Parts: sequence; C-alpha cells; structure tokens
Amino acid sequence: MKKRWQEKGIYEALQIFRVVMLSGARQCGKTTLAKHIVSKDYKYVTLDNPYMLEAAQFDPTNFVKHDKKNMIIDEIQRVPELILGIKIAVDNDNRKGQYLITGSANIYSLPTVKESLAGRISRVRLRPFTYGEIIGNPPKLLQRLKDKDFVDNKDCDKKSIIEIAMKGGFPEPLTLEPQKIKGWYKGYVETLIMKDLSDITNIKRQDKLQKLVEVVAAFSSKFMDKSHVASSLGISRSTLESYINWLENIYITDRLFPWYKTDYERVSKQSKLFMNDTGLMSAILDWKLSDLEYDIDKQGKLIETFVYNQIIAQIDLQPYDVSIYHYRDREKREIDFIIETDDEIIGIEVKSGATFDKSTFKHLKWFKNNLTKDKKFSGIIMYTGEHAMSLSDNMYLVPINNLWE
Repeated sequence: MKKRWQEKGIYEALQIFRVVMLSGARQCGKTTLAKHIVSKDYKYVTLDNPYMLEAAQFDPTNFVKHDKKNMIIDEIQRVPELILGIKIAVDNDNRKGQYLITGSANIYSLPTVKESLAGRISRVRLRPFTYGEIIGNPPKLLQRLKDKDFVDNKDCDKKSIIEIAMKGGFPEPLTLEPQKIKGWYKGYVETLIMKDLSDITNIKRQDKLQKLVEVVAAFSSKFMDKSHVASSLGISRSTLESYINWLENIYITDRLFPWYKTDYERVSKQSKLFMNDTGLMSAILDWKLSDLEYDIDKQGKLIETFVYNQIIAQIDLQPYDVSIYHYRDREKREIDFIIETDDEIIGIEVKSGATFDKSTFKHLKWFKNNLTKDKKFSGIIMYTGEHAMSLSDNMYLVPINNLWE
C-alpha cells in the first residue's frame, strides 16, 4: 500500500476525537486507508452491502453498537440516520477513536441531517493520489513556499508533465491497461450519478447532469458563463447551480473562491470550478496525448487543474493555517492561485510554457504594489521549464516539479 499523506492526521484525530469522518470521492482509497490505520480489533460494515443497508435503515441505533476498539462504517451517506445513533453511543461512552466513518458524499449537505456531532468528530478529506504520493515523496510544497527553497527540474519536460496529469490519481485506473481506462471512468461517472447522488438527492434529469459533468470538465480552471451553459443544457440557471452544488457534494469538482479582501471595487467575486482529478477530466473529455501536443488551451486547462489538485491536497493537511483563492478583476488581471497564511500572501500563476519575459510577472507585481498593503507578498510563476530562479521584488520562477520534489 502506498503511503497517504493524510494517514498521520487521521491517526492523530482518532486519539483526540470519538468519531473521525473520512470523506472523498468514491474509489479514491478511503476504505483501504481506514482499514490500514485501525489495523486490528475493529468491526467493519459497508452500506454498499444490501443486507447491512437494510439492517441500518431498520434500526440505526442498534446498528452502530459494537464491542471492538473501533467500528468502520463505509458509505454512511446511504443511511444518514446513523449519525444520531453514533451521537447517542459516544455520549454514553467518551472513549477516543470509537468510529471511523467514510462517505462518498457530503452528508452534511442533507437537510435531514440535524446532528453535527460538534466536539465529537473530526472531518478529513481524502483526495485521489497526488503525484508525490504515487512516487512516495512527502509533502514539501508549503515549506518550500515559506522558505523560498526551490529546486531545478531536470527530469520532467512539458510532455512528461502532461502525461503525469492525464493519468490522474485514482488508484484503480493506475493499475489498468491503457485501453481499459476510459471504460473504467465512464462506469465511474455513471455510478456517481445513478447511485451516490440518488443517496442524497432526487435528480430527475440524470442525462442533463451527465452532460454537465462534461461541461464542468471542459471549464475546469476557467470561468463559466452559467447563463449560457444553462441555456445550452435546457435547464434554468437555478437548476444549474443546484446541479453544480451536487457535483461538489460528491467530490467530483471543487469550487475555488475569489480573493477580495480589499476595498478595490473592480475585483471579481466569481468562483472557479476545478475537476478533482485530471485523469478523470481527461477521460471525460476523451483527450489523447496527441490532442494536447499543439493545443495551448487544452494544455493550460490540464496543467492548471493538475497544479490545483497537487496544491489543495497539501493545504488539506493544515486547513486552519492556510487558505487558497484565485484573483481576477475587471481589468482582466488574473492570478491563478492566492495562498494566504498568517504572515504572508503568495500569488501563483501557472504557465504551461517553458519560457518567460519581463511581462510574465506584471499581474503579480501589480497585486503586490496595490492590494497587499503591509503584508508580505511573494509572486511565483510556476512553469514547465528547468531552472528555479529568484528575481527582484520577491518574485520567483519555479518549475512545476516543486509540487512533489
């Protein structure tokens, strides 16, 4: 089993909280990780099993009772009533680490879930494998950004980075023969819409939702004209918003909020959407490596989404200390990612090319000079080139391999 970056945090949470919830997209490795962490003296049940599902629905309070050190409950969103049963159990017994529950959908998005388990539960997000996890490297990006300690790139040219991104991080496709991968992803999306979404909401137009998945994949990292998309799908704007929310709730896409901590009136407040995995994104869009060789737009969307996936997985490891946003204003100044810590703002622009000139840093420099006020600011151009460079005015040129090296 490959080591997951979240393993240490989950183990520590089990020593502090009575319940730990491990959430993330279906098939990203939640069950394997849960069993690995508790390792022994646990009771395991999965609500994908129809007999267990029926038993849980019939008597949720008794279903969660166990005499082991830990109970793993897989796919808890299928019977939300179990949350109340768990609350009753842990209120009567304050032992730590009694329950490790997993969910392929955000159970707290359901109006029927009234109990938050506040003070009793720690929630952890597990994503598909990052490339660092795949090759067995620890997460170092945030420390590199803090120390400005960047390394050169001698092994990964742009073609290699595109190949890595197109493979993505879902465990099973990484083990399949190339000709079988697309079929796996097609079945995966159908399962999400037909099964996981049906557990938490009543979607009547599943055909529209499946088409929307393709649209979201095509707009990953870009700004979506939602009125146009709604019209092209034949649904209302409000229905489109609801569908996008549900895609977020089953962890197929993420919403990146804008940074607008300023009195500058021309700042855009529109969020961006990112697919949660570039292998999934590439399969949905039916991309081949040859399709991207000379297509700058496709290269840009793929690489920026890939960078987001690698960054957000590392930010997840310390969610209370680091925040991530994007920036855009009406003057068409854009910064792909704004990472904010207690003592610094870091702007990151992603470039699929391997060259740069003086104008490359113009948006980062404008942001620094006009919006950061007294807070320290560093500007990063993350690119597919070879050399890491420190330039004037706290600006840096950083090869993409710093995401995992």
